[in-house]
Amino acid sequence: MNLPDLTSLLPEIVRLSHRAGDEIMRIYGGDFSVRAKADASPVTDADEASEAIILPRLRELTPDIAIASEEALGPNGSRDWKAPATFWLVDPLDGTREFTSRNGEFSVNIALVSDRRPVLGVVHAPAVGVTWWGAGSGTAMMQHAGKSPAAIRARRPPPAGIVALESRSHGDRAAIDAFFAEHNVAARRQSGSALKFGILAQGEADLYPRFGPTMEWDTAAGHAVLEAAGGHIETLSGGPLLYGKPGLRNPDFIARGAR
Repeated sequence: MNLPDLTSLLPEIVRLSHRAGDEIMRIYGGDFSVRAKADASPVTDADEASEAIILPRLRELTPDIAIASEEALGPNGSRDWKAPATFWLVDPLDGTREFTSRNGEFSVNIALVSDRRPVLGVVHAPAVGVTWWGAGSGTAMMQHAGKSPAAIRARRPPPAGIVALESRSHGDRAAIDAFFAEHNVAARRQSGSALKFGILAQGEADLYPRFGPTMEWDTAAGHAVLEAAGGHIETLSGGPLLYGKPGLRNPDFIARGAR
């Protein structure tokens, strides 16, 4: 399958993420129910409402491209889903725990994967009012609500010590502490959902290790943005983090800024 024109497709995906984010914020501002999925993880009305906006529009824009989305597949469906060479990965509300705790650190993640690599990604954090996007080297952008987009670039680790990121709600804390002890860490910051990839991409941090389970839709959009900004992600063995794996589950990985 030939890839669509990413330059013209990207603005459409940014707009779509904003539409979904607006609906999420409408629900966030009121009372909402929280239910448990089959794997005991939480799901809310906002997850489902966001997905109901995103999936039909992706089908309109790219009718020949398959979609893997968290709520549509769920933890059981992902085991049986066979990834084609090109497909969308969607997390309509990444950071449901952050949403339910009302700390604002949640995002809409939309990524296009081709030949096992994320080639386009949008991460929209509606409560924070920031969107990051990219589709290839040198294309990374961020936009604060009400302001013009600005180009961003991941930074090289500063000699004075790195800023390290860690998940607010997930991960093996003991393993992360041991990992950070081996690096020249000047500061540690916690953040929820895919916001960590945006923080790396805009050059405000240097390292994010993830020791613990993630799904491909959790990481693909942020991965695309980070690579577009000059950063990279690797597995603990030093290989690339690839997509379309059986079950769509990621191994442990390390995200970094520029080399």
